[in-house]
Amino acid sequence: MVVFSLVVSLFIILIDIMKAMPQPRLDPQVMRASAGEAAGVMKALANPERLLLLCEMSQGEVGVSELEARLGIQQPTLSQQLGVLRRQGLVETRRDGKQVFYRVADARVLALLRTMYAQFCPKDVA
Repeated sequence: MVVFSLVVSLFIILIDIMKAMPQPRLDPQVMRASAGEAAGVMKALANPERLLLLCEMSQGEVGVSELEARLGIQQPTLSQQLGVLRRQGLVETRRDGKQVFYRVADARVLALLRTMYAQFCPKDVA
């Protein structure tokens, strides 16, 4: 529920920003396509495990074993959630021997993660 509230709040912030900016009239077909894409990203971010994984990857490339150790997300949940992120095109992988490394693939997603961090994460974390 907290993640859903976070996503809704982020969406409201983005709407407020868009309202403040002068914009030309947008083509409804273009908006529909963009809305579908944005909704897909928001759906991926609405899962707490996926959000944690993306937040960790926003700091740079990270291996699967590191993700498991840092976040405490156990197999098979980890593999399942990473698979969703891969299918959505939100992450890219690199293989080094048996080790698989993940990173955020889309700069727009990084921008969303930074905005969410600024709005919802504690500021005085050591």
